[in-house]
Amino acid sequence: MEAGGERFHQQRQVLILFLLLGVTFAGWESRRYSVMEEIESGSFVANLVKDLGLGVGELAAREARVVSEDNEAGLQLDLQTGKLTLNEKLDREEMCGPTDPCVMHFQVLLKKPLGVFRAELLVRDINDHAPEFPEREMTLKIPENSPPGTVFPLKKAQDLDVGNNNIQNYSISPNSYFHVSTRNRGDGRKYPELVLDRELDREKQALLRLTLTALDGGSPPRSGTTQVRILVLDINDNAPEFAQAHYQVQVLENSPVGALVVKVSARDLDTGTNGEVSYSLFYSSQEMSPTFELNSLSGEVRLIKKLDFETVSSYDLDIDAFDGGGLSGKCSVSIEVVDVNDNAPELTISSLTSPIPENSPETEVALFRIRDRDSGENGKMTCSIQDDLPFILKPSEENFYTLVTNGPLDRESKAEYNVTITVTDLGTPRLKTEHNITVLVSDVNDNAPTFTQTSYTLWVRENNSPALHIGSVSATDTDAGANAQVTYSLLPPPDPLVPLASLVSINPDNGHLFALTSLDYEALRAFEFHVGATDRGSPALSSQALVRVLVADANDNAPFVLYPLQNASAPCTELVPRAAEPGYLVTKVVAVDGDAGQNAWLSYQLLKATEPGLFGVWAHNGEVRTARLLSERDAPKQRLVVLVKDNGEPPLSASVTLHVLLVDGFAALPAGPEAEAAAAAPADPLTVYLVVALASVSSLFLFSVLVFVAVRLCRRGGAASAGRCPVAEGHFPGHLVDVSGTGTLSQSYQYEVCLTGGTGTNEFKFSNNNSICLSSFQSFS
Repeated sequence: MEAGGERFHQQRQVLILFLLLGVTFAGWESRRYSVMEEIESGSFVANLVKDLGLGVGELAAREARVVSEDNEAGLQLDLQTGKLTLNEKLDREEMCGPTDPCVMHFQVLLKKPLGVFRAELLVRDINDHAPEFPEREMTLKIPENSPPGTVFPLKKAQDLDVGNNNIQNYSISPNSYFHVSTRNRGDGRKYPELVLDRELDREKQALLRLTLTALDGGSPPRSGTTQVRILVLDINDNAPEFAQAHYQVQVLENSPVGALVVKVSARDLDTGTNGEVSYSLFYSSQEMSPTFELNSLSGEVRLIKKLDFETVSSYDLDIDAFDGGGLSGKCSVSIEVVDVNDNAPELTISSLTSPIPENSPETEVALFRIRDRDSGENGKMTCSIQDDLPFILKPSEENFYTLVTNGPLDRESKAEYNVTITVTDLGTPRLKTEHNITVLVSDVNDNAPTFTQTSYTLWVRENNSPALHIGSVSATDTDAGANAQVTYSLLPPPDPLVPLASLVSINPDNGHLFALTSLDYEALRAFEFHVGATDRGSPALSSQALVRVLVADANDNAPFVLYPLQNASAPCTELVPRAAEPGYLVTKVVAVDGDAGQNAWLSYQLLKATEPGLFGVWAHNGEVRTARLLSERDAPKQRLVVLVKDNGEPPLSASVTLHVLLVDGFAALPAGPEAEAAAAAPADPLTVYLVVALASVSSLFLFSVLVFVAVRLCRRGGAASAGRCPVAEGHFPGHLVDVSGTGTLSQSYQYEVCLTGGTGTNEFKFSNNNSICLSSFQSFS
């Protein structure tokens, strides 16, 4: 009985917590269902699909679940059929104790969107408990001079059932002196009182034994009995009287065991044993008996067990004071347990979503409920998270909170968040509960690959081997997984005439670039193209970078002599008067080199001569000059071989043969094969022809030089935009001259000459003002 009474008060407090839940914020009305206690597990309770007006599959789609206080698993919801059934047998007495009606509050929680359907389950009582007295035998001491009509309270029986199933009536076994009256107290409970019908006579009968029966109103009814032992006492006309008929005290729930709760005091005007007062608990429930202890001599009530406000918040004690003559007085004690902040807040996670896709708008991360078992300020709570996180808390009804994102998340900035939910009550001292949630951010393809450089410049030496690795490009993607896997490709060139596909290729996995053919600097000095980097996301993102390939020159072209021409049908002879001073300019060897840089720096030297020491060649410009005064002993015909050499590694060279004719004057042409045709013509016409020819050739030469210089300047402007080939650093050698397409004239005379074959007769010959190319005038003879 005592253990049952303790459960009764605990269950009553749990019921009070259930009733604290408010209404839902969904649009459904609260419903009440009912079942009989002790029916089998799996019994049908209700069809929630019909009551909620939802489709059969909507419960599963919205992840419906039944939520009750203390997470009790008494109900089970079939998401496919919507049937709400019992998950176990329900014991009304264990759940609610003496509370009637016994109502279990629960909610049906739905998501997407969030909704809460509040409902109540009424557990109806069955008559499964018989009345039970706290003692098998109770003893009453009644003075023999008690007048008829005197009422003697008896200890009541306890019946765990409620309503009509509880105790309805008391009866006593037939006797000549007493009958039992059943009285109702303010709490609705029925108490037996023994009423004296006629005076007792101790000399005739000093002891009576009666049977007290408690009968409930169930169907069929149940009953319980106890023995009443009545001792008839001698006359004692003063009963003990308490100083207060009702004591009301408060005690803190954290009071230690042994603490004094209250001290009651009664006084008896009699003397001797009739005036000696002792105390006893007249009535106590199962919760009270192991909690308080009454000192029978001093009347002190002390704690023998720790109190818990959340389990039982108040106690009522009835204390009797007996004197030695058997008279008694009664008082009541109301003990109110004062709540202290001894329960930290509780947090229960209902749902958690992780990972969260980045760039998503406001997204629900977690749904949870908080509660505090304390009361008053001790039970009020605040809920918070860290301030430096992109999350916010949204409160809703019934202490539910939703943790949502405060805007889109960026995985590249932070891929994981540790959220600490702190629930603090307002008691003294304040208690708090912390719950950690790890939120992962999943990747979305929102970052295009990025090249390490916006443009790349690659050098490759001409005459390279095919499939040569010439360089690499690299791009990174800050996304993850397939969104970060980069594929490289060549983009179509803006100029469709550039055969890009035949020049280079790219490895799509690592960005390595390869030259597909052997490049020729003289044909293609530089070219540009774009490279694309594409990730494997959906949709795929890409970026591009400019790649500029510069072809470095190799010394693969020997010098080419423009003047004097070596393929003429007749050799070109230079005329030098014998009166020429030392340093006299005989002619100038003009040569070009198709290479560039130091590979095109040309130097000249006299390789062979008929008269060594008579002529000299300037190394840096190819001018052939006399080295000394001419004499009559010098042969009239001189043959010179000039070597033209570039500065490449290894150097390449070409040679040219010059024929020099020493004359006393320009009018006196020497006899020989070259002069016979000129001598046959009259002197004056020949002079006129020579003057006209020289003027025509000079004009044509000057015009050609101007045209080629203009064309060359335009080409250099275009080539400059594509890049320059590397040249050697340092001082330009004094004996060399750069003739990359310019020839060997001094700086103020540099020019380009393009030779075209097939003219046959009119060959261009360069000569100074004192030399004549006889082959140029064969058409005049």
